[in-house]
Amino acid sequence: MGLCTSTLPHMGRSLRPQEKDILRSPLIIFVVGGPGCGKGTQCKNMAIKYGFYHVGLGHLLRQEAQKSTQRSLQIRDIIGQGLLVPTGLILDMISDIMLSHPKSPGFLIDGFPREVGQAKEFERIVGRAPNIVIVFDCSMETMVQRVVRRSLVEHWADNHSELAIRRRLEMHYTLFEPVLTFYQQKNLLRNILAEETPENIFAKCCSVIDSLQ
Repeated sequence: MGLCTSTLPHMGRSLRPQEKDILRSPLIIFVVGGPGCGKGTQCKNMAIKYGFYHVGLGHLLRQEAQKSTQRSLQIRDIIGQGLLVPTGLILDMISDIMLSHPKSPGFLIDGFPREVGQAKEFERIVGRAPNIVIVFDCSMETMVQRVVRRSLVEHWADNHSELAIRRRLEMHYTLFEPVLTFYQQKNLLRNILAEETPENIFAKCCSVIDSLQ
């Protein structure tokens, strides 16, 4: 039986007006796609080229889970069960990171949002929508093979069998389909085919960002 998650916030803390002012001018770019689509690699490349701050949701959660606190134990339990960490906690972590880098010209938020509730809560807290949402389009087969190869190279301890990866991807896209519809209605989606060479994918990412500046 998992740990009680009632102490983890399901709604993020509201930002003060001066904090919202800080986040009004930087570019905010969400970068989304299934595990193995390559978004993390391309975010690092874009961060270097444009001087943006890369906020990787998976990295943030892993960092938090490694701490020795009750909240960390709860996060580890949630992740271990394959469940989503409450939106409020994720938003608090993301907004804290953004506010701690007030002079950044932009933020690449990688792996967020994962469901529509997170998308709406971000806009409530920050007071604005992202400038764009870059979607990495990649086939199920390509992502499965990439994750399997990476798990073997990096000797991941948790279950990364093909069956487990397929289930993870299916859950991801079931939750994520409404997110795509939400941002499509706002005309914020920018789709990039992620089956090409890393160089070609990066060039397309740069074209998207250059169109904003």
